[in-house]
Amino acid sequence: MADYKINTKCVQAGYTPKNGEPRILPIYQSTTFKYESSEQMGNLFDLKESGYFYTRLQNPTNDQVAARICALEGGAAAMLTSSGQAANFYSIFNIASAGDHIVSSSAIYGGTFNLLSVTMKKMGIETTFVHPECTEEELRAAFRPNTKAVFAETIANPALIVLDIEKFAKAAHDNGVPLIVDNTFPTPVNCRPFEFGADIVTHSTTKYLDGHAATVGGAIIDSGNFDWSKYPDKFPGLTTPDDSYHGVTYTEMFGKGAFITKATAQIMRDLGSIQSPQNAFLINMGIETLALRMEKHCENALYIAKALEKDDRISWVEYPGLESSKYHALAEKYMPKGTCGVISFGIRGGREAATKFMDSLRLAAIVTHVADVRTCVLHPASTTHRQLTDEQMIAGGISPDLIRLSVGIEDKEDILADIMSALDNI
Repeated sequence: MADYKINTKCVQAGYTPKNGEPRILPIYQSTTFKYESSEQMGNLFDLKESGYFYTRLQNPTNDQVAARICALEGGAAAMLTSSGQAANFYSIFNIASAGDHIVSSSAIYGGTFNLLSVTMKKMGIETTFVHPECTEEELRAAFRPNTKAVFAETIANPALIVLDIEKFAKAAHDNGVPLIVDNTFPTPVNCRPFEFGADIVTHSTTKYLDGHAATVGGAIIDSGNFDWSKYPDKFPGLTTPDDSYHGVTYTEMFGKGAFITKATAQIMRDLGSIQSPQNAFLINMGIETLALRMEKHCENALYIAKALEKDDRISWVEYPGLESSKYHALAEKYMPKGTCGVISFGIRGGREAATKFMDSLRLAAIVTHVADVRTCVLHPASTTHRQLTDEQMIAGGISPDLIRLSVGIEDKEDILADIMSALDNI
């Protein structure tokens, strides 16, 4: 599959049926798997053989879908989780523990900000937040001797700040740690972070990869490029024997698969945020049309963003695809085929006008979701980011009047007519 274009990989990667096997990936809806001997089962538990014995750790449906996402990102290994939040948590907790430190972009999804600033802080993992537009000097100053990773989003939700991946990757590598990026918004169709130095990619597969608001899920993909064994004192969980798993040293036994194997054998074993095979099957179906949908999402979003930019009732518009966007140059560099279908903008008249606008929409729905085939809208300051302080929201690029519009794949003229009609009601 390495030689195929990404449109083909969306349809074909990860699952290749043999003679007489199902053409469509089957759902292995089973918690457990049968073997003929205790020795064979024991070898599976010792990680001496590959195979399936319990779905919390591995399942054929999940593995095939993970392989497809891995192929799209150009990674070495991947795994599915029950949600995007679980994917972000596992990707960090796999290499960080009490007493460690993380550097993170401040412009990230509110739930992830809370995960890092509150929940993981309770676990003894500190985070220093830096603005994604910070200088290289400011970024370098955020690192400590106990820093274990850098985390960011390729396109920030909902501020739509485009990450300078190479800048963050260089800072991470200069300090001997990996760069973890959440690539949910552009998807691998529009952005391939590994090609610019990122080491680990996460996804909320709930969003564009599913694309139909039908399933919740997440994924972690490892590039296989970060040399954990170069920093044995910094990453002992990967480079020294794991007493909780028969003394396995993951880097020695699994090479480029070390990170994902540890996350599966140890973190998933203990925390259990597994994706159901049914959900994995539905996400796989969504990925088959991902390239087609992303092209339409971007086309529609750019059309709507240009119209909003010209409307006097709109106070500001942010969409990286607009030439007027301060992030346009970064978008052209990292996402030349397009960014995503999400637009952020403000309405003159503040929150009251924004509320009236959203309540007047008929085609677009007010929902706590983003990035599916249907156009939807949300006011992040009072919903997804309401747990943040005003200072934290401003640091993350979220103004009180910000409206997040997720443009679907309906006819763009119908979407625009709905928006204009709602603006007329203000």
